[in-house]
Order: sequence, then structure tokens, then C-alpha cells
Amino acid sequence: MTRIALCQIPVSPDPSTNLKRAREALASAEGADLAIFPEATLTRYGRRITTLAEPLDGPFVSGLADSAREHGLAVIAGVFEPGTDRVHNTAVAIDARGELKAAYRKIHLFDSFGAKESDLVAPGAEPAVVELAGVRVGLITCYDVRFPELARALVDRGAELFAVIAAWGSGPLKEDHWVTLVRARALENTMWTAAVGQAPNPAESSDGYGVGRSMLVDPLGVVRSDLGTGPGVRVVEVDREWTGTARAMLPCLEHRVL
Repeated sequence: MTRIALCQIPVSPDPSTNLKRAREALASAEGADLAIFPEATLTRYGRRITTLAEPLDGPFVSGLADSAREHGLAVIAGVFEPGTDRVHNTAVAIDARGELKAAYRKIHLFDSFGAKESDLVAPGAEPAVVELAGVRVGLITCYDVRFPELARALVDRGAELFAVIAAWGSGPLKEDHWVTLVRARALENTMWTAAVGQAPNPAESSDGYGVGRSMLVDPLGVVRSDLGTGPGVRVVEVDREWTGTARAMLPCLEHRVL
């Protein structure tokens, strides 16, 4: 079993507040091997991201690394990283020794539903699979989950678990989209999927980001755990033997033609 802490925290515009919340969540994730935080854990979306973005050796990622080392568990979290003309929306993967093992720059930018992420964020180009807590984790950020070809590329790179991080926007049917897409990526790839979104933050509700609904979904698309909308940390278990059982029943990856 691999034990994963789904860390559904509200996110503030202030990075120091968010680092404090992340450290508190890690302290409460007793027994977990891996803790997953939302997209944009560094700061909430907005034009502020261009001035608050930090290098990967800056105080926010360094603070996460210190806490990962202190509590002996790996961490995935979303940050903003300075780029050439725009920032990158980056998922960092830190091991239990506090070492940065991967930084995935979000490929698919949210230029939909009236938003235009690409005004502020430059896209990444490479899918990322990283080994954390003895598991090969494929990294997916928010709007990426709408693109099944990315998930399949992660399968082809040896992923054993999808980690989906999001600051999902609210709106008509948007929560249904989130649940459906996360379950679909799990089912079509017979893959354990841990999806973590920002909890709603009433103090910052005007931007619409954060619907909660962090989930663990099994390889047959069954939701094993759902945190609802409120903030919280929940430790869930991933049984990788069940992946083999599910794929024996549903060998769709073997049946691929294209």
C-alpha cells in the first residue's frame, strides 16, 4: 500500500500564508508516504503571479522541502516559476529527503470559459513522470486533465499513478466536468488517480477558483474517497496490486491499436 495525503487547502494571495497552511497540512498527514497539494499553492491566480513567482530554490519550495524532510514524506505542489516573458505554472515534486526530483511545467493553458491563462503563463512542452515514495507518478495540472493524450503519454512513460492538481474554476456544470474528467482519465488508463483541488476560499471568492472535490479514484473509475468542498487533509491508500487485477479484467491498454 502507498498512503497518500490529499491536502485540500484554501489558497491565499499571500505566499507566506500558504506556506504556513501547507506546513500545517503536512504535520497532520501522519502515516502518509506522499502529500499532494493543489495547483497554484504558492498564490492565487491573478496578475500578482508575475511578481510573486519564485525560482525553484526560493523560499516557498525550500520551505516545502524542509517540511518534507522533517516529516519524512514526499510532496507535490503547484507554484509559479519565473520565465523569459511570462511565468510557468509548475508542479514541483519533492522526495522525503527534501530533494527536488521534478518540475513539470503545465502544457495546456486555460484559455477557456472567458479566461486566458496564456496572457500570464508560458506553456511547458514535456510530460513528466517522477518516482516518489516508490511509485512512478505522472503529473497533470488542471486544464491538462481535459486532454486524454497527455495521460496516455504518461502511461507510455511508465506512470503507475496520476497526480492531478487543480485550481478548478467554479461555474455551471464545472464541478461535474471535474469529477467526470478525473474518473475518465482513471478508467480509460486503468490507473489509480489522486486529484487534489483548492478548497473554496470565501475571503477570495470573487475570482471563482477552488471547488474542492479532491478525490482518489481507482483503476476502474470508482471514487474511493471524496473530500467534498471544505478544507481538509485525508490520508488514503493506493493498492497497486488492484491495478493488476483491474487490468486483467479490463485489458484496454493491451488492446490499443493506435
